[in-house]
Order: sequence, then C-alpha cells, then structure tokens
Amino acid sequence: MIRRAAVPLALGAATLLSGCVHGDNGFMDPQGFVAAEQHEHFWQVTWITLIVVLPVIVGVPWLAWHYRYSNKKATYRPHWDFNHALEWVMWLVPVAIIVVLSTLLWIDTHKLDPYRPIASEKAPLRVQVVGLDWKWLFIYPDYHVATVGQLVFPQDRPVSMTLTSDTVMQSFTVPALVGQIYVMPGMVTKLNMNAFKTGKWDGMNTQYNGDGFHEQHFVAQAVSPDDFKAWVTKVQGDGVAMNQMGYSKLSQSSTPEQVHKTFASTAMPDGVTWFNNVAPGFFNQIVNRYMNGKPVTREQQPGSVAYNARMGTAKTE
Repeated sequence: MIRRAAVPLALGAATLLSGCVHGDNGFMDPQGFVAAEQHEHFWQVTWITLIVVLPVIVGVPWLAWHYRYSNKKATYRPHWDFNHALEWVMWLVPVAIIVVLSTLLWIDTHKLDPYRPIASEKAPLRVQVVGLDWKWLFIYPDYHVATVGQLVFPQDRPVSMTLTSDTVMQSFTVPALVGQIYVMPGMVTKLNMNAFKTGKWDGMNTQYNGDGFHEQHFVAQAVSPDDFKAWVTKVQGDGVAMNQMGYSKLSQSSTPEQVHKTFASTAMPDGVTWFNNVAPGFFNQIVNRYMNGKPVTREQQPGSVAYNARMGTAKTE
C-alpha cells in the first residue's frame, strides 16, 4: 500500500514544483552539471523523507476509519500506553533518517558550492554580471563586450561568473542550469555553470526589486564553439560603445525591452542589446565605487573621461 501511494505522491510533488516553468526551463529537467546534481539531491531527500511522511499520510486516515464509532470489531484498550518495539521504531527511524540526510547534505553542500569551479579540460569562459533595475548586464572582459537580455556561451564549456549589483540586492538564477545566488552593491559573489547541449533557457531575478521585477528576465543560450566565436565578432562589430553617457542611461530603471528601444540597432535580436569597447576594469570600478563610504559621483561612473584616464594602462580584467 505504501509503495503504491509513494508513486502518485512523488509525481504530484514533481508536477507542482515544475508548474512554475515551461519546457526544459526548470531544474526538474536539468540541462547542466549543477542542475543535474541538484535534481539528484532533491530526489534523494524526497525518497528518504517519504519513509517518515508516508506512514503518517496512510496511517492517520486508516486509524480514523478503523477506530470509527460504528466499527464494533475495533479493539478498545483504554489502559494501553506503552510498547517497547514501537518506541524503538519511533525513535531510531527518525534518528537514522536525520543522520543520512545530514551526511548527504554535507557532501552535496561541498559538491555544489557555487564558488567551486566545474571540472573540465576546457578553460572557463569568464563573465562578469551586474544587477541593475530591472535587467542584468553581462560583461565579457576577455572580449571587451557586454550584453543586456542575453547570456551566450559555448556548450559543454564551464562559465565562471563573478556577480555584483549596481542597485539594490538581487538574486540571479538560471533554473535549468544552476541555482540562485544573491548579489549586493560593493560585494562580489561567484557562480559556475555549464550546459550539456545547445539551447535556450530562461534566466531571472528572484528577489523583488520594484515595478519592473516581473520583466527582469534574460535568455541563457548555449551555442557551438564556432557559433560563439561568430557571435562575439558580431557583437564587437554591431554593438553600441559603452561610454559614460551610455552607462548613465543604462543604469536608470528600465527593462531589457526598454533598453533595446533606447540603444539597439536592427542587427540586434528583439529584447537584446549589445555593447562594445568595454574598458578594462569596468566591473571592478562598479564594485569599488561603493567602498569609500562616500556618495557615488559622476566621475566615478565607468566610461567617464576620468575613469578611462585612470584605467588606460590597466590590465584586462
């Protein structure tokens, strides 16, 4: 009876958990190493927890039905209050489950550390991520380009991200590829992910940050290595130069669609904006201008004349 009940309950839980996403956009259909490990951990915890949950779900209705007032065959034992065998089961089974779950949690916490690089023979692609209202800015420091509304990377190659915010606290995630991590002004967090195959997946912010929160989405797109090289060349040629005026406009509250209307050309996909000529140290400048305890001035904006003069001889980030 318990085994028959476990299957529909587990399927029901999976259906509810996957209802917030569509297609292969959720961790219930993992498309990368991290999401696959999270998926496996989820089902391990689910099945182990059902050892305790299922007897309660099945037993409580059965007891209520068996000991109903009209059942004259039910044995009435008003003075029964202790059973050694039942007492051992009631204590040892939960203790054993806690030990097992704690061990699994310890192992998977280290395995899924967001700062831990993904093992691969390929060098990771470095991407710097800046949270803004209400969009994500993706900087490719090795190529001096940046994007809004689109994160492109080669399939089966690790992506090593460093993240911060140039506004309020936010939470970055691509559910089909990797879990969430918070970003805050003046602080840097890290996240690593990859994709097993080419495809497009939804990325988002899960930390409410104002009116445009529901539109702070982007497309995470894995492409072949050759297509990635062609994409970088196209962005370098067709992107809009990242300068002081451009970043000042970009940092204002706006959605990816609004940014596209402001900056984009016909060469750019709908809802996506490309930038080129991103100065070395751009990301660090955004982080560091929150570190002196003073209000951020216009001269501290990445792309300003003063900034470019300071960073002109800096090495590429």
